Amino acid sequence: MGVVYVAEQTEPVRRRVALKIMKLGMDTKQVVARFEAERQALAVMEHPNIAKVLDGGASEARRPYFVMELVRGVPLTQYCDMHRLSTRDRLALFIPVCHAVQHAHQKGVIHRDLKPSNVLVAVQDDRPVPKVIDFGIAKAISQRLTEHTLVTEYGMAMGTPAYMSPEQAEMSGLDVDTRTDIYSLGVMLYQLLVGRLPLDPGELGMPAFLARLVMRETSPETPSGRLSTLGPDRVAIALSRRTDWSALRRELRGDLDWIVMKAMDPDRTRRYETVNGLAMDLQRHLDDEPVVARPPSPRYRLAKFIKRHRGGVAAGAAAVAALVVGATLATVGLVRATRAEAVARQDAEAVRQVADFLVGLFRVSDPGEARGNTITAREILDRGAQQVTTELGGQPAVQARLTQTMGQVYSALGLYDAARPLLEQALALRERLRDPDHLGVASGLVDLASVSRRQGSFAHAESLYTRALAIRETALGPDDPQVAAVLNGLGGLLFAQGKYAEAEPVLKRAMRLRERALGPDAPELGSTVGNLGALYWAQGRYADAESLLQRALEIEQRAYGPDHLEVAASLNNLGALFWTQKKYAKAEPLYVRAQQIHEKVLGPDHPDVAAVLNNLGELAWAQGKYAEAEPLFRRSLQIKQKVLRPDHPDIAVSQHGLANVLRDRGRYREAEALYQRALALRERVLGPDHPNVAETLKAYAALLRKTGRGDQAARFETRAQAIEAASKSGK
Repeated sequence: MGVVYVAEQTEPVRRRVALKIMKLGMDTKQVVARFEAERQALAVMEHPNIAKVLDGGASEARRPYFVMELVRGVPLTQYCDMHRLSTRDRLALFIPVCHAVQHAHQKGVIHRDLKPSNVLVAVQDDRPVPKVIDFGIAKAISQRLTEHTLVTEYGMAMGTPAYMSPEQAEMSGLDVDTRTDIYSLGVMLYQLLVGRLPLDPGELGMPAFLARLVMRETSPETPSGRLSTLGPDRVAIALSRRTDWSALRRELRGDLDWIVMKAMDPDRTRRYETVNGLAMDLQRHLDDEPVVARPPSPRYRLAKFIKRHRGGVAAGAAAVAALVVGATLATVGLVRATRAEAVARQDAEAVRQVADFLVGLFRVSDPGEARGNTITAREILDRGAQQVTTELGGQPAVQARLTQTMGQVYSALGLYDAARPLLEQALALRERLRDPDHLGVASGLVDLASVSRRQGSFAHAESLYTRALAIRETALGPDDPQVAAVLNGLGGLLFAQGKYAEAEPVLKRAMRLRERALGPDAPELGSTVGNLGALYWAQGRYADAESLLQRALEIEQRAYGPDHLEVAASLNNLGALFWTQKKYAKAEPLYVRAQQIHEKVLGPDHPDVAAVLNNLGELAWAQGKYAEAEPLFRRSLQIKQKVLRPDHPDIAVSQHGLANVLRDRGRYREAEALYQRALALRERVLGPDHPNVAETLKAYAALLRKTGRGDQAARFETRAQAIEAASKSGK
């Protein structure tokens, strides 16, 4: 109908524009009417995501034209694939397209030809901006777009078949309203997410495709289902979305499947009523809120509530989901065919009690219960911890299970002082209910050992791990994966204590057991491989360390996706290795990405966030960027002092780092006070022969030499050398 040229406008302003002019020989009344309709449709709209009309008129040969802003962009799907945008980023780019189409509808215009090539993405101020173009077959809803008579001919379907709604494909095409654009957007969204059309005219043949469309026999697989059928292609599709295909399938399954299929429903009465409804549901999905497209079951709303509070619940949300399911399955698993019916009824009642407790606990988040007050995830957790003690006293088995769950959630949030008494209570309940060598007791021991380790109570944690290991080896045999889990925790603890020679065989055994039992790509293996890699880093075995840390990162990214806490831990460890080797350009992006994941999932005041901030501070300090390093160390220290016990050894890490910066900035008095506190804390908690004590002795000695106290510095250096030599020899 029209041809578009790049032109230069000279007045009233000089700029490059797009000039659309009617093709020669196409000046029939119908084509002229459609051309003028497009010009008028664009003229009535004013939206940042719709190409603007700047001018219009007719040439000397009376060929109508109009001038638009020049959009130097590429089609939506092409842009997303070229830049390997994640699913989340694709949705964020798609939502403004919906807003643009909604604006057109509010102006009384239906586009009728929405497809990726009619949505161009241009980069403006380093930010991608989608622009809807080509309203060439737009239809007016409540106003005339041209004085010419504009008729859709009987037997002529207007639009692009692959993106056309069933009602638009009918021979008259007259019974079309705004919901036809919603259908087209649904097809675009499907293609954007999974890289394929829901129904492809090229595969079916155009006559068969149109027949199915008109008869409303369009029931494509869901996006997640379609991905599973694509064979080797699904790997490339996932890579273009910065993930693996199984993680992509998990992303699509659920909300996005529901949203896409609702937008593409062949019965338009079941589609979204407005494009804005589609955009709002996509935003709800991004915000972890329940979506309208999905049936609102209580379980679904509960899951969304927990996920929505990642800043407060974060890893705790995953822990709740896993542990509650585990608790329920454990209860059900007790039922065996050989057991009496009465015992089976007791187990079923335990399942019901767990479910009733959780439903009652989270009902406080319902607006009717909350009465307008904002209820935080922490408040719900605190309420649950109180209720599990007061309301379940008569059901000790259920109480033990849920008390342990609450303790794990507090631990995942970094609230170790709140977690410990709950885990101690759960362990005591299990010991009263069971034989002291029961596997349930071992589970409680492992959880309590983990918290004790995070609190810096290393000796207590070691005794708990040792007891749990003995129980599991006796009950399950020495090669069971549950034995490997205890070995992994114990090996990590020994490493944290500086007992490198003891830690290595424990971690190697854990890795062998997990590889043999679970396979070389098992998610659980990533943690053990990473712990062994960190040990080799501390021992100065950098080549071995890098190989293991890279492997751990690859395992975890495949298993969990790019934004998981285990991935962040491996990124942090690999960054530390590169920092030690003075490969600062490699270390920085790893630290930054780890920080982003931790803050997104755990919130700004978690100990793991503090650890990464400390590493970023060390990176800046090592490069002489003292003004950048100091606030990073201070923020890290502030978080640790807020959430950890005063004698936690991690506090000394940030004190030591901040002292280094102050020393090198010439603020010797402040630095010396921090060195003294860090040294005293490390000697008291870690012992006088720990490698970290040597680290502070050497740094403090450098300050002493700068301030003319060479004799004391020499004593510190001699002691540090002795500690390091003993550590390397394994003594």
